[in-house]
Amino acid sequence: MKIENVADLQVLIHTARGGTLTAAAQALGITPAAASATLKRLETQLGSRLFERSTRAMRLTPQGQILLDYAQRAFELLAEGESQVAADRGALVGTLRVAAPSDLTRTVLLPWLGEFQALHPGLHLALSVGDKPLDVTRDEVDVALRYGALADSRLIARLLAPSRPMLWASPAYLGQHGTPITPQDLLLHNCITFVRGGRQHRRWRFALNGQWTEVRVQGDRSVDDASLAREWALAGAGIVFKSALDMRQEMANGSLVQLLPAWDTEPYPLHALLPSGRFVPSRVRALVEFLALRFARLLEPAG
Repeated sequence: MKIENVADLQVLIHTARGGTLTAAAQALGITPAAASATLKRLETQLGSRLFERSTRAMRLTPQGQILLDYAQRAFELLAEGESQVAADRGALVGTLRVAAPSDLTRTVLLPWLGEFQALHPGLHLALSVGDKPLDVTRDEVDVALRYGALADSRLIARLLAPSRPMLWASPAYLGQHGTPITPQDLLLHNCITFVRGGRQHRRWRFALNGQWTEVRVQGDRSVDDASLAREWALAGAGIVFKSALDMRQEMANGSLVQLLPAWDTEPYPLHALLPSGRFVPSRVRALVEFLALRFARLLEPAG
């Protein structure tokens, strides 16, 4: 037998992506019962089990993995065809799924994304904001903006902006607690730390004349949202270690002061990440080029 409705393959793709039929149903806007019936219909038509069921999750069988690979390629080819047709009409259309850090989105990206949509009114922007990195290959993301070193060689990366974390505190905090002169002075201060992957990042590294030192900071606040860390620093709650890209407004108006400016820190570049091997629609390429140009202008020396 053969597959009678190619659209049924979306249930296979989303079940594999989300791990459950419920997740697939939510992604497709149907009921779990309808998703289950569709999957059973596929398995009947093919004469093969596509998933091993359990109470917690569904795991692809070898046959299911083979079909998943071909199904993904088939829908990517369809997307490519639609994109080429749209390109011939001179318009960018479709959904653009973007993931970005919370603070960068609020302080820098929002007006740029609005400008990009005004240039291309046929686009629908689906924005996922947060500091917990998504799995760009597995999740429904066309492009993810991410700080830091690249650990996944399966991804295609475009450098958007070089960056390094810097120390920041409010004038009110410094007036009450004093200004640190060396990294070791941070041991006497309340430092606001980040939580990533369930782990607090308390070890901050600095270098002077090529000599590196590491300080294990302490503080009474930690958070997994960078924008909240900035708000705490503005309120005078402590010292925060963040990229200057997120702090341009505060740096300009003096509401936050940069500390230890003579000390170097480790690179913390901002990249646009795309899944390797996946067709990249023209709307995604256009957004990445647009953002690269905006960041280049943002970082141009004044004057």
